[in-house]
Amino acid sequence: MIDLDDKSNIRRVLDGDTSSFSWLVEKYKDMVFTVCFRILRQREDAEDAAQNVFIKAFRNLHSFNGDSKFSTWLYTIAYRTAISKTQLKKIETVSEDFQIDINAEIHFPQLELLKAQEQELYVKQAISELPEIEAVIVSLYYLDDNSIQEIVEITSLSTSNIKVKLHRARKQLKNTLETLLQQETKSII
Repeated sequence: MIDLDDKSNIRRVLDGDTSSFSWLVEKYKDMVFTVCFRILRQREDAEDAAQNVFIKAFRNLHSFNGDSKFSTWLYTIAYRTAISKTQLKKIETVSEDFQIDINAEIHFPQLELLKAQEQELYVKQAISELPEIEAVIVSLYYLDDNSIQEIVEITSLSTSNIKVKLHRARKQLKNTLETLLQQETKSII
């Protein structure tokens, strides 16, 4: 079940070649950051959390038994680290007015000429408007191609709960994208 490149690098790290861990970091850093960012919604907080994830993974690599994919094990650490940081942040910011402006103005000359990169901006903006857990689930499922079962392992949510959250997230994404595209059309006309 474990990727052979992952397995050989994990073995090297466990055998004392700690520099092999940088290969694992390089391979998984983007998705670990994405998981953390979807929950924390602040770039700096997500970067700190992602760094903590890799520190925890390095320190606990000996406990990875290979029953699941390394990415599943790592994303579980990322998910739990970000959730913990969120709970700490809520305690720290009880009296602060904590608001993120996710409705940044995006202007494109013609709707018909949207490139893949521009479409990705709309999708990312729509995902950012989802509740944290649903944003993580959508990112894991669609952006990193994790299975429902792998997401269950990562989040400790039930299979039916994951399916319901994916269904709700798809509906909300559709509505958000329709709204964003209507706004874009009005700005063009």
